[in-house]
Amino acid sequence: MREHFDTIIVGGGIFGVYVALYLARHGQHVCIIEKEVELFKKASIVNQARLHSGYHYPRSVATALMSDDNKARFTAEHQQFINFHFEKYYAIDKFGSFTDGQQFERFCEYINIRCERVTAHPLFNFNRIEALYATTEYSFDPILIAKYYEQKIAAGKNIVVRTSTKIIEANPNGKIWEISIQTCKPQAKNLKPETYNFKHLTCTQIINATYSGSNAINRLFGVPDIQLMHEISEIAFVTSPQVKNIGLTVMDGPFGSLMPYGLSGLLSLSSVAYTHHKVSYDNLPSFDCQQINTDCKPDFTSNCNTCPAKPLSSNRKMLAQMKQYFAEEVGFQYFSSLFTIKSKLKANYIDDGRPTEISLLKENPHFYCIFAGKINSIYEIEKLILT
Repeated sequence: MREHFDTIIVGGGIFGVYVALYLARHGQHVCIIEKEVELFKKASIVNQARLHSGYHYPRSVATALMSDDNKARFTAEHQQFINFHFEKYYAIDKFGSFTDGQQFERFCEYINIRCERVTAHPLFNFNRIEALYATTEYSFDPILIAKYYEQKIAAGKNIVVRTSTKIIEANPNGKIWEISIQTCKPQAKNLKPETYNFKHLTCTQIINATYSGSNAINRLFGVPDIQLMHEISEIAFVTSPQVKNIGLTVMDGPFGSLMPYGLSGLLSLSSVAYTHHKVSYDNLPSFDCQQINTDCKPDFTSNCNTCPAKPLSSNRKMLAQMKQYFAEEVGFQYFSSLFTIKSKLKANYIDDGRPTEISLLKENPHFYCIFAGKINSIYEIEKLILT
């Protein structure tokens, strides 16, 4: 017996789930295939939760404009999960920045976003800051958004979700895809496979929304790689009584950023120098730690947070770096860290852009690959995916 769907979506992060809901609203019968035990377990929640307004990309105007274009709609539709109530600053470091104050001001003026020069502030150390700017930027709560979309999926019609599932074979047959899947039932304690079920599915189109797993799925379906690089990255979480309602991003180079993590009460901490622990320039995410954890493979990666070979936290180095930009009386307390594989297009290695690219890589039957940039660009799929 074969189950037939209009669309099968591979990947249960925010982009995969959003496109499933979008297609289901248009009457399609949809299946989400996710290899983790639950949806939203990787990059969708392991990020700094910045609702981008464009400031972050002075060397990639295209990414900056796309971020700002989608911000208003995302904010309106998710306002109960967005932290509007903190002061957000961008700073230029006095040493080694790729962008100076005048360039940053011209960039903000060009894309028409708020940028007000601040010459004095009691919480910042102006001995390390060339220029400080008050901006308008918010943060979203990834955990609450994940729960919200899980509830929408559960309540929605025409959507089947298969977690702990791997595609083991895929073949085109005329205008349909025929795929075989393997689903394991995890045990409650150690999440090792207990039983396996094999099923055969058919569909008229596939959407690959697996982010760091994009090329592994592309190869299964016989379509070309996209040119990617990958990093095992850490987001640290800290608290601070003095700056709990302040965010600071130091531009543009090997610096860092600290800002509220949605509505959690925590501050998320990221550092260009210390967040990324390992890098892979292969199209598949290949790391030396996979020799220790052999369950994690370049074409089928594990969850870094439960991995025995995950890197040691760099939270001390990250905090030491960011403390330089704050006054001496500002204190921080480390809480925890999350790890994931972050991927980006090799073409954006220089400008650090994060565009969302949606490509039709095969016709008859259709195969789309969504390589997602920022969360507020989820609406780009509505322009290109067939309903």
